Amino acid sequence: MNHETALSNVKEIADRVLAPAARQSDKEGRFSTEAVDALGRAGLLGLLLPAELGGLGLGPSTFAAVTATLAEADASVAMIYLMHVCAAATIAAARPGAAVAQTLKEIADGRHLSTLAFSEAGSRSHFWAPVSRARRNGTGVRITAKKSWVTSAGYAQSYVISSLASEGTSLTDSTLFLVPAGARGLSVAGPWDGLGLRANASAPMILDDCKVPSGFQLTEDGAGFQAMLEVVLPLFNLGSAAVALGLCRAAVTGTATHLKSARFEHLGQSLGESLPTLRAQLAAMQIDTDGLSARIDDLVDHLERPRDTTVLRVLECKAAAGEVAISVTSAAMRVCGGSAFSKQMNIERLFRDAHAGAVMAPTGDVLREFISKAILGMPLF
Repeated sequence: MNHETALSNVKEIADRVLAPAARQSDKEGRFSTEAVDALGRAGLLGLLLPAELGGLGLGPSTFAAVTATLAEADASVAMIYLMHVCAAATIAAARPGAAVAQTLKEIADGRHLSTLAFSEAGSRSHFWAPVSRARRNGTGVRITAKKSWVTSAGYAQSYVISSLASEGTSLTDSTLFLVPAGARGLSVAGPWDGLGLRANASAPMILDDCKVPSGFQLTEDGAGFQAMLEVVLPLFNLGSAAVALGLCRAAVTGTATHLKSARFEHLGQSLGESLPTLRAQLAAMQIDTDGLSARIDDLVDHLERPRDTTVLRVLECKAAAGEVAISVTSAAMRVCGGSAFSKQMNIERLFRDAHAGAVMAPTGDVLREFISKAILGMPLF
C-alpha cells in the first residue's frame, strides 16, 4: 500500500463508518469499535510499522494525511488512532530482548489496538515526569500508579505505561512498559464524560500493584524519557496538529455549506450573497486552515530530513495548531449563528473538540515555555 492508496482507504472508512455515526457517538460518549475494526481490516493500524514487521512502512506524511482525514469526520476516532500509532511506534522501538513480537504481529494484522498511558494525576500535564515508581522484583517490576486521560481506556488491547525507574534519582529517570489489557491490577478508574472528544474513552486508569514481566519492559531503566522525546513527541505533536487541521477543514466546509444554503427569503439571497462580513470571516478561516496545512507540511519535511530547527518545529506545530483550531471553529460558530448554537449542525461538536485537543499535554502553555527556552539557549528540563 502506498500513500495514495492509504488515503483512498481511509477516506472510504471516514465516509462510510465515521461520518454517519459521529453525531450520535458524541452525544452518547460511545467508543467506536466499528471504526477501529475498519481501520484494522484496511491495514492502517500498522501504518508506520516497517514492512519486515508486517506493517505498511509508510512515513509521517501519510500519517498526518490519514489522521486529518479521520478528524474531518470524527476527531474522537482520529485521537484514538493517533494514540495507537504513537504506542505502536514505541513498541516497535523497544530495547533488544523485549517480548513484543506477538504484539507487533497483531498490530500489523489489524487485530490489536494500543495506546499511551503517560499522564498522572500527581504531575498533570507534565507527562514526562511520572510520580509513580516501579518496584523491582525477581521477574520484573510491580507498578502502582494513577494514570489520567488514557485514550481508549478499557478498549485497547495494551497500554504503554511510564513509571519512574526503580533506582531513578530525577524526575526524568522513567522507564516504559507494555501492559496487556488483562493484566491483574489494571483497571479503568471511572467513566469518561468530557466536554469535547467525547467518544474516545479518555478515562483515568489505575495500576494497583500491577506485575509487569521483564520481557514487557520496553526501554532500559531510566531511558523512558528519551523514548518520549525521540519517538513519541514528534509523532504526537504532528498527529495532534493533523487532528486540528481536520477540524478546521470540516469547519470551513460546514460554514461554506451553510452560507450557500441558508437564505433570506424576503431578499431572495443566501447568507453568503447578502452579507460580505460573513464572507470575510469565511475567507479568514480558509487562510488560517491553509496556513496550518503548510506548517504541518513543514514539520513533515523536518522529520524526514532532520536539522537544527527540527525540535523547534515539533514544539511549535502543536502549539500553533491548537490556537488555529479554536480560532477557526469559534469563527464558524459565529458565522453559522443560531444553526450552530442550537446544534443543528456539526459545528458545535467541532468547536468543543478543538478546545479539548488544545489542552491535551503538552499544553500550549507548556510548549511555549519550551520554545522560549530553546530560543534563549536554556535547558528545556
